[in-house]
Order: sequence, then structure tokens, then C-alpha cells
Amino acid sequence: MKTNGLVNTIMISCSMMIAGYFVGNMHRNGKEFDRSVEVKGLSEKQVNADLAVWPITMTLAGNDLSNLKNEIEKQNKEVKLFFKNQGFADKELTSGTTTISDTRALLYGGDSQNREFRYIANSEFTVRTNDIEKLQNALSKSLELISKGILISSKNTYQPIEYSFSGLNELKPGMIEEATKNARAVAEKFARDSNSKVSKIKKAQQGLFTINDLDQNTAYIKIVRVVSTIEYQLKD
Repeated sequence: MKTNGLVNTIMISCSMMIAGYFVGNMHRNGKEFDRSVEVKGLSEKQVNADLAVWPITMTLAGNDLSNLKNEIEKQNKEVKLFFKNQGFADKELTSGTTTISDTRALLYGGDSQNREFRYIANSEFTVRTNDIEKLQNALSKSLELISKGILISSKNTYQPIEYSFSGLNELKPGMIEEATKNARAVAEKFARDSNSKVSKIKKAQQGLFTINDLDQNTAYIKIVRVVSTIEYQLKD
């Protein structure tokens, strides 16, 4: 009986020691897993726009609808011819709608009855091209239309010409890789300062890609940007 009691006591003691080892090891591993650093990695690319859209409006005024119609058609032909002479193809040029308003029919027109011109016509014309340089050359020469009595203005006053970039999918893999490398470099710098080492990725979040103008005056140059957020485990 005494022998059995001694054996039981030894077994219980060993079990407690083993359990204590595993509990302590789990606690230590858990603490190590909790040690982490969250960093952000940035990647930026400067690219040229590959599509430009220039919505143009021509405004005319007159008192005779027939004459106004003929003048609108004439100016549309002149504008299209101008761009054709600048090297644009028919598929890059689109004639839009024409609207005519009667100022005397306006409910809130002020002194509309005494205006010099009764009818106001607005005719739309759009240039859509992938050749940004060709469009900019045409823009610099568009003053030639004034000598023919044609006044053109941009339909969108805030952004006269819309520039866009469509090659994002080709940039994504390289930029994500660069952002990840930058994030790890930041994490390793933090680890060195804290006498630790960077281990596995614990959690990662890819940010949204954004495309913005370089500035207000050079909208044809774009800045593509992405920020990745990565959490790394740290170890001694």
C-alpha cells in the first residue's frame, strides 16, 4: 500500500511538472506572437496620361432662326476642318447636340424683351484622342479659329480638358511589390532599434490605388499611389 501511494505521488508530481512546462511554453509563445509591429509601405509612380477628352462648346446669337442654323452648320464644319488639318482622324472627332433657347420665352430673364439677340444657340463638339501631344499642339493653335469669327470654349470650366490614365493594371504588380518591400524596410528599422528581428507577416492590407493630377497646371501628368499596411511578428 505504501509503495502504491509513493508511485501515485510521483506520477502526480510528474504530471504537474509536465503541465506546468506546457502552460509556461504556451504563455511564452503567446507573448512572442503578440509582439508585432504595424507599418505602412508606399509606392508612387509618375506617368503620362494616355487619353484626353476635350468637350468644346460654340455659342452663337441671332434673331433669325434660318440664318442661325446656317451659321451653326458652317462653324461646325470649320471646327472639324481645323482639327482634321491638325492630324486628327474622323473617329477622334464627334459633333454633339445643338440647343437653341428663346430669350423672350424665359420666365426669369430680366430685361429679355430689350435684348439685342432673341435666340442663343449652343453647339457641342468633342475631341477624344490618345495622342496627348497632338491635342496640346492643336490647343495652342486654336486661336486661328478666332480669325474666322469662331469662338470656342470648354464645356467644363473647372477642367477644360479631361486627362486620364488607363494602364493601372500593368503597374499594380510592381507597385504592390515595391510597397511591400518598403514596409518591410520600415519594420526592420524598427526591429533593430528595439533589439528584435522581423518574423512572418501576421496581417496585411493592401490600400486603394489612387490616380491624381501632378498639379492643376499639368493634369496630363498623373501620380499613381498605393499604401499597403502590414503587421509583422517580432522575435528576439
